[in-house]
Parts: sequence; C-alpha cells; structure tokens
Amino acid sequence: MVTIHSIETKTKNQPVKLVAPEPSIDDVVNQLHSLKVQKLKDNRVPLPAAAKKRMEKYGIDISRGYPEIPNDSDIPIYVQDATKIRDSEVPFVDRGKFADPEKKALFSAVKEVKHLSKHLGTELVGVQLASLNEKQLDELALLIAERIVVFFRDQDLSPQRQVELGHYFGNVEVHAQQPRVPGLAGTTVIWPDYMIQNGVKYRFKQSRTATGVWHSDLSHEFQPAGITHLHNDTIPEVGGDTLWSSGYAAYDKLSSALQQFLDGKEAVYVSIHQYLDRDDPFGGKKSIERVHPLVRTHPVTGWKSLYVNRQMTKSIVGLEPAESKLILEYLFDVYEKNLDIQVRFNWKSKSGLGTSALWDNRVSQHCAVWDYENDEPRHGTRVTSLAELPIFDPNSKSQREALGLSLN
Repeated sequence: MVTIHSIETKTKNQPVKLVAPEPSIDDVVNQLHSLKVQKLKDNRVPLPAAAKKRMEKYGIDISRGYPEIPNDSDIPIYVQDATKIRDSEVPFVDRGKFADPEKKALFSAVKEVKHLSKHLGTELVGVQLASLNEKQLDELALLIAERIVVFFRDQDLSPQRQVELGHYFGNVEVHAQQPRVPGLAGTTVIWPDYMIQNGVKYRFKQSRTATGVWHSDLSHEFQPAGITHLHNDTIPEVGGDTLWSSGYAAYDKLSSALQQFLDGKEAVYVSIHQYLDRDDPFGGKKSIERVHPLVRTHPVTGWKSLYVNRQMTKSIVGLEPAESKLILEYLFDVYEKNLDIQVRFNWKSKSGLGTSALWDNRVSQHCAVWDYENDEPRHGTRVTSLAELPIFDPNSKSQREALGLSLN
C-alpha cells in the first residue's frame, strides 16, 4: 500500500492540506528492492570454522559481515537492464587449444591420474592446483574438455588464486545478485545454511526445488559458461555428493534420425533469476531469454554435445509448444536417467584442506545431492569463466564417432 504524506497549513479562514505527490511505480519498486537486499545482508548464520580459517588465512576481511551482498543499486530490477549487463560478444580463446595433447607437463606433476569412469571424470592426485604453471593449466583445460570434470582433493587454495585461475580460463562472470567473498568480485558463495535463512527450501521433501535439479551453469548468457571451478572448504562427513552427466554421451545416445533432426536446431534458454518488465511492470516476472544451438560443437575437441537442461531450456525454436515440450522432456531424461553417462563424486578431503572440481558446462549437466539434510555445515566458493558464443559446426563429429567407438 502506498502511503500519502500530507502537511496541514492554516490560512486566514481555513486550513489548507498540501498532499505530497504519490510515489511512482519506480519509487515503490526501488523501495521494496532495497528492503529485500537488506534482508540478504542481515545474516545470522555463523561461518563454518574451516571456511572462517581459510578466509582469515588469506586476508579476507569478514569483520563487516559475510557473505558480501552487492549494493542494491547494482542489482538490476528490470529485465531490460539485466540483459544489457552482457549483451555483446567478448573475445575468447580456449586455453585447451594451446595444450600438448599428451599433457606431459600436467601428468608429470601428479602422483596419480584416476579416471572415475571410462569417458567422464578424472581425479588428479598429489598436486596443488594453485601451483600449476600456464603450460600445465593449458593441459588441464584440454583434460577438462575431454573428460568433462576434473577433481583435486586436499587443496590449500585461496579465494584470490581461485579468481586468478578463472581469469586464465576465460572471462570471469560477476553475478549481480549472488553473495560473494568480501572484496572479491567474481566469486559466488555456496552456503546452504545461509540460503535456507533466505528462503531456499532445503528440506527432505523439497530438496529438488533447490540445487537438486540437473542443470548447466549460465546457459542463458550471451556467451554461456565454460569452466566452473567450485572449491568446497567445508564438507559433510557423509553425503553431499555431486553428479555430472556427459553432453557428448547424451548426444551419442540418440538415434541417428533424431540426431539429424536436432542438428542445426536452436533453443530458447532462460535465466533462473527473474525481473520486472519496465514496459509492463504489472505483467509478472520475466526472465532473460537468449537463443543458442541445441546441439553445439566444442571448440577444442570438435565433438558435438547435446546442449539442453531442465532448469533453463524453455523451448525449441520453430516447433509448436506441445512438440517442443515432448522432445525436450525426452532429451532431459537422456541426461538424467542414463547412469552409464554419469559420474558421482564425494568431496571428502583431509582435515583443514578443501576439494576442487572444475567442469565444462558446454558439454555437461550437474546436480547436487542434498542427502546430509544440513546436519553438518557445507561451504564453498565458486568461480565461473564465460566461454565462446555457442556454435554448431555441421561438419563436426560426435565423441564416439571421433574415437572410433561403436555407434550402436
């Protein structure tokens, strides 16, 4: 309800009431927006001990509160403003293109290379991610492109170094809404206790409405996410796993006829965060929408990948809504229900150290498992590097075709 402020003055014969002008729609929206942002800043959840130790060790000032919330003036209200944040192409070259295909520099620095499944997921044992040089990082970028997700346990990693690595792999996404490490743009704090305080429904019967939905990060962006790096410094004793599913293999699961139908098709991708439409503020919430190839070609491997996810893929361009929904539901299921194209990882690390996972969003989906029910704290920091404008190369091959594997 809008409050009308009035002031009474007296003339010789009778009082005169001066009525202040009614606030505009923008005034009301901005006031509500500021109150919402202030609520995010009123954090009453204590920072887990391991996370606090990490922040203090690396000079992160948490004395004024944690996490840091962007200023309300920096958080867009209208979808038009949110879309403009990144709406033109930024140069990008994948570091994997400069790598030695045999990855000698990287593999010589590790004690063990553990492949967690035949074509998906690799753990590099006995090396500090923070210490890798540029040659080794280029080879890591290639390994991620080929194996989709690479893990490092027992890591002593500063948030600052995590951001540096993100900038090396691409253009670091600075999220306008998300909580971040104080003074460190480009980080996102992943902290379920804090999210629960602010209304996210992490409960046994509702965990799928939180992070339990299969998705690929930032597929609505003009240039969507390439490598995401999540470093968990606080990990439950039991549970809290994450799953990844291969977009290369999802494409290869399709029949030849369906592959041919989808090749060259485009889809509409929407943001999770919603906004108001400046031209129709009473018309309900609106998402950012962008169109990308439904099958995209990876710039380093040259392999085709099925680029859809249940959380952000809205429709297939050119199809009737019923047709689009039917096909997308099937494609979502290919990712989510084929266990042989998935890998499940437990983040457990040595006491006082963390675990890092780096994955390629262009060719995968992931899903967090909330089976520990917040009986124990969990905390991490995430940095995402944006990649190229998605393309489909009609001359590209699927993974199994390129590797000479059976297509049956």
